[in-house]
Amino acid sequence: MNWQQACELPYYDANDLGAVWSPAQTVFKLWAPTASAVTLQLYATGTDAEPGAAHLGSHALQAAGQGVWAATVPGDLNGVYYVYQLQFPGGRTAEAVDPYARAAGANGQRGMVIDLAAAAPDGWQDDRRPDIPAHARCVWEVHVADFSADAHSGVPEAWRGTYLGFVPDDTTLDGDGRHPTCVNYLKQLGVTHVQLQPIFDYATVDETAPGGYNWGYDPLNYNVPEGSYATNAFDGAVRVRECRAMVAALHRAGLGVIMDVVYNHTYYTDSWLERTVPGYWNRQWPDGRTTNGSGCGNDLASERPMVRKYLVDSVLYWAREYHVDGFRFDLMALEDVETMNAIRAALDALPGGENILMYGEPWTGGATYMEGGARPCDKRAIPELSDRIGFFCDDTRDAIKGNVFDAGNAGYVNGAPQSGYEILHAVGAWRSGAHGIAVKRAMQVVQYVSAHDNFTLWDKLVAVGRRGDYNAADAELLAQNRMAAGIFLTCQGLPFLQAGEEFGRTKYGDPNTYRGPRALNTLDWTRAHRPEFAALTAFYRGLLAIRRAYPRLTGAYGDPEPFLLALPGWLIGFVPETEGNDPAGQLAVFYNPEPTRQWAPLPNGTWRRLCDGTHAGTTPFGPLCRDALELPPRSVTILLAE
Repeated sequence: MNWQQACELPYYDANDLGAVWSPAQTVFKLWAPTASAVTLQLYATGTDAEPGAAHLGSHALQAAGQGVWAATVPGDLNGVYYVYQLQFPGGRTAEAVDPYARAAGANGQRGMVIDLAAAAPDGWQDDRRPDIPAHARCVWEVHVADFSADAHSGVPEAWRGTYLGFVPDDTTLDGDGRHPTCVNYLKQLGVTHVQLQPIFDYATVDETAPGGYNWGYDPLNYNVPEGSYATNAFDGAVRVRECRAMVAALHRAGLGVIMDVVYNHTYYTDSWLERTVPGYWNRQWPDGRTTNGSGCGNDLASERPMVRKYLVDSVLYWAREYHVDGFRFDLMALEDVETMNAIRAALDALPGGENILMYGEPWTGGATYMEGGARPCDKRAIPELSDRIGFFCDDTRDAIKGNVFDAGNAGYVNGAPQSGYEILHAVGAWRSGAHGIAVKRAMQVVQYVSAHDNFTLWDKLVAVGRRGDYNAADAELLAQNRMAAGIFLTCQGLPFLQAGEEFGRTKYGDPNTYRGPRALNTLDWTRAHRPEFAALTAFYRGLLAIRRAYPRLTGAYGDPEPFLLALPGWLIGFVPETEGNDPAGQLAVFYNPEPTRQWAPLPNGTWRRLCDGTHAGTTPFGPLCRDALELPPRSVTILLAE
């Protein structure tokens, strides 16, 4: 199907696709404009292997206009499972799960009719998104299973590695009552948002067998929670209820919830979507070949009208029904600008929707082909995107600690101080226009040094330093880790960190653990409380407290870029711009990438430390200093004017 043929298909503008339940009847609607017939099949269970499995009847859908097929089935169908069988001219047939299914059985092979109001945890009607000021925001990325699967997490065994692992708010290491873990730990750390690796239903883990593992970047059912994180994968309502319970628990802790969404491809090229309208959903080259910009076999053609509608509808569904606080778009450059702006506008129209975050990866995994003049959401498209759509800044990441695709490549903190040229631009969130990055607002820039992809920060530092022991609390690596944190947490923009970065998380040099094993990915809560790594965590906590106390450091409210100081060598120093001439309350920040102490001249005034490269917090400490200061090796120093 080419662009012209796709655009000639009827557009359906209503918001009632899927199975709309009521006690008296369920209305089924499917957009399948090229089908010649559609039949609904009803089942008692999600698979034929379960007790009580039975076929509950067939119903022919009728053409209802605008490419939609519809059927109304009387009676209370809550908990009934279903699939569609489609016929096409020429004799082609297909079976598909409803792309708009809101619940599913085990392994997502049948959709399920659901009463969403009944599939809610206690108090769900009172759940509210926390009000988090822009300058305080910091994102902590974690996988649902990684969060609580550790046997020392203090989470009840039946809940470890599940949505419910987020529900207890008082867990401690082995239940000792002294060393916080999981949500109890997060409440004290100072981050504000938890970004969850994909929680929609994905294809590569058998939900009926315990212990399976995958990061989840293999979409199957976009509007259904993943069943392997539920305590019962067979009952479609359980995963809905428990996923909501996780969100509510994080909200009670004052934390926002961000979904990592993968709308750029489906796991199977022959996906449920593609089966409903063959040739429409997957992007193609002009010669008809399926594109593979995702590196996973296919790309969704977001520029086509009903694909765009589907993506907007799906995001709105998660925002409304799961109270999600933000969305991180995997391989965002495979989405087109118009679609991303449409999603942003649709979120803005929700009550409080302006505070729902949107950001993504401004790159692809390979070449793709957008039709009709559509623009990909890469860095070059930033001027055309809403200024409240952000992007991960790989330039900052690689400048700080070295290129992610070269294990031994060093950055500013670990042996390549010349990377300071890049850091100079990172300080002001790249608003200087370097590298062709035309940033409108500082908070568009996601500043980070590690995420789930590639090495953990600790493992990267080990690789560059050619250390062999990932468990050793090496003093030099700890200093480099602190400095890396000190830089991205004092640069303007939205800070982001991989879970456990703040306590030297290691995967023992494996840069791509997407298929497990689970033990290699699980957060090690014992490591988090080893004294040397607990001190590193305290350093992160102090830096986050400084950001909250000094909003101008973040650039969150349209603040100008910081004023750069003239310093010798590869030292970097800057002063966040302030109004008026009174220096009291002003900050000065210094980066020393050298392995030796370095002297730096100070701005006029009298200063005391908030951070000396080892300790950080909002209470000034140490002697007064003026004129010049000796900076510790490999350190970030933050001073407060008296």
